[in-house]
Amino acid sequence: MSAVLPARPAWSLVRAAWERVAVYLPVILMGLMALGTYWLARNTPAVGPDEARRAEVHEPDNFMRRFSIKTFDPSGRLKSEVFGTETRHYPDTDTIEIDQPRIRSFNIRGELTVATARLAISNADGSEVQLIGNAVVIREAVTGPGGQVRPRLQFRGEFLHAFMDSERVASHKPVELTRGDDRFSADVMQYDNLEQVMQLQGRVRGTLVPGP
Repeated sequence: MSAVLPARPAWSLVRAAWERVAVYLPVILMGLMALGTYWLARNTPAVGPDEARRAEVHEPDNFMRRFSIKTFDPSGRLKSEVFGTETRHYPDTDTIEIDQPRIRSFNIRGELTVATARLAISNADGSEVQLIGNAVVIREAVTGPGGQVRPRLQFRGEFLHAFMDSERVASHKPVELTRGDDRFSADVMQYDNLEQVMQLQGRVRGTLVPGP
């Protein structure tokens, strides 16, 4: 003789098991969400410095036309004056481009230097200027503290690099130099006005005119 077990105790066991699982279900779901977040973080490409730099575009953020800008030192003395047909500021390099520039700069001794070109590229504070296309830098004649006269000095070339604060002019391209009546030309030039030293390299030619 066989007996049939009642179905109610079996269903009670299933229900009890489900209730136990249901207690831990929020913990299990939170664990699965944490694992999913970790997987996404590991597999999502990060935007590194290279990508950020590539996102920058070399475009001007402002410009001026037919302008004149003057700068003064802390004592109020005129330090420089810049003219141009148009200027553009590029935020990615913090540089300024000037079309048809004419720059007048005075050193601490009040000596005047004038620079012109087809295009000028300047750093933010104007202490370093690259002159491109029919570039000319002229330091007018001056009289030293001892009464000695330093003649007018002119540099001319397709590229001149002027360092205003340190009073240097350099070029890695052919340049012509006129000092009073003397004339020189070279492929590479470095000139330091403070040290009164000039270096000419490459094909150097010169004409010296005897003084009176």
